[in-house]
Formats: sequence, C-alpha cells, structure tokens
Amino acid sequence: MEGAAPHRSDLGSVVVGVDGSSTALTAALWAVAEAARRNRTLHIFYAADTADGVFYLSAKIVERVHVEGRDLLEVTAAAVSERFPTLHVTTEYSRRDPVSGLHRLAAKYGTTVVGHRGRGGFESLLLGSVGLRVAAGATTAPVIVVRGGEDPAESGVVLAAVRDEYDLECARRAAREAELRKATLRLLTVWNVLQYAGTVVTMLDDVNEFAGRHVRSLKSVADRVHDEFPALTVNADAEKSVSVASALVEASRHADLLVMGGRRSPGYFGPTLGRTTHSLLHHSHCPVELIPRHDDQQGSDASA
Repeated sequence: MEGAAPHRSDLGSVVVGVDGSSTALTAALWAVAEAARRNRTLHIFYAADTADGVFYLSAKIVERVHVEGRDLLEVTAAAVSERFPTLHVTTEYSRRDPVSGLHRLAAKYGTTVVGHRGRGGFESLLLGSVGLRVAAGATTAPVIVVRGGEDPAESGVVLAAVRDEYDLECARRAAREAELRKATLRLLTVWNVLQYAGTVVTMLDDVNEFAGRHVRSLKSVADRVHDEFPALTVNADAEKSVSVASALVEASRHADLLVMGGRRSPGYFGPTLGRTTHSLLHHSHCPVELIPRHDDQQGSDASA
C-alpha cells in the first residue's frame, strides 16, 4: 500500500540449549553467529532434568550431573566470549526438563536454536526427541533446528516456503534474516499435482486452476515483501511435484536457511507437526526456522 511504513520486526535475542553432544555444540556455534548478526544477547541454557529423579537417582549421581552441567555452561560461555568478545552472553542452569525450559526462555527472549540430534539420538538424519518436542510445542516464538555440515559453504540465499497468503509473516521473517546476511531471498511454493486425486475430476482446466491458485498466492506474498523490503533481492518460484517435502529438501541444498510456517496435522490432539514440516526438520540440508502458526492461520493445507 502506497505510503505504508516498511515492516521491520525485531528478531529478538537467541536462546540455545547445550547438552554436551557434538550436534549441540554445532547448534551453539550457529546460534552465536546468529546472535552476533542480530546484535542481541545469546542465552545459553542447560537442563539437568534431575528434578523428577530425586527418588531413584543417588545423591552422588545428581551432584555429578549438576557439576558437569555448570562446567559445560562455563566452558561454552568462555568459548563464545573469546570468539565474539563484544557479544553479551548469559547462562542458565535448570534442574528441570529441557523442553519446558527452552519454551519458557523463548517466550521471554526470542528465537530458540537446537541441534538436529541429542545425546540419545541414533542416526545423523533423525531429529532428537528434545529438538522434536521443542519444535512441535512452539507456540510463541520461532525454533531453528540446525542441520547441514559443521562448516557449510554459504550460498547467499535464504529460502522461504510459501503455500498461501497466510505465509506472509513467514516471508517477512525470512526477508529480515536475508537482510542480516546480505543474502537473496527466494520465495518458493510447491504444489502437489496428486493432492487432489480422487476428490476432483482430473481435467486439465482443473489442474491449471489449482496451479493458478498457488501462483497467485505466491505473487501476492512476493509483492508485499517487495514493497516492505525494497532493497532486498527477492526471487519467487513456483514448482509442481509429487512430493512437496522432497522438493523443499532438494531446494534446501542451495540455501543457508529455510524459513517455513509450522502447521499442525488435523485431527490430532496436542503439539503434532504436519507431514511436510516433520520431513524438513529431519532431512533438510540447511538449518530450518519454524515460525509458529495459530489455529486460525492454518491456510489451505494443514498437513504441511
């Protein structure tokens, strides 16, 4: 809209959980760089998860866990300060579980960063249970799951998955991330040609109409982002595929960050991620930033 002020949301501080695993260390290093880009505080969190174990854990084990946890926080904070001496860093130790603790800090400070696999993980492709529960239960602040190599080459692209007009806020968030990185923003919509099989007559006109809906939604979002971020290079692409998740996973090979709106699978109680979201968190080739979406913003495909 002509004369409207550009949208500039504060991305907030960065919270990262550490547990002594190599993937948590990778996530912490990524979170450090993100906090430095934002020029905001980095909050390092460790959860011992011993509060409910006092009845079956010996005092000696509990004390050892506490000492190791506090040592880990101290060592991590010192390493961060040595690498980024001007960055403000805080630490917090908790005796409770990591998921509720990270959600509490995210609501207070901003973005949560977790590794793609915890100490109890089995394979490098799979998201650990803590990371999965943090992502699935996020309702107030974004969660970034750090995937990819330990020192990946930068592509200079931030990728945003756009499914409909409800993803405008997601695209805005991606635009802000791209600004901080001096990167190009790529808006990508992928529609599944098989999605409507069995529910509509598969005539060419019908297929074209469904494709047109996705293209119109993409253009609407791209136009708004162009208006609000005029200095940012924005590319908008529409693709069709038999698997939305596979297409986005492939696109993530050429991005430094994938930003997407989190949707919940319909018909389930509690925090349940949609199929596409779940697949990206497990298999993306770059970090995935998940933006919580409320029930009235599910859009056209809640299974995403």
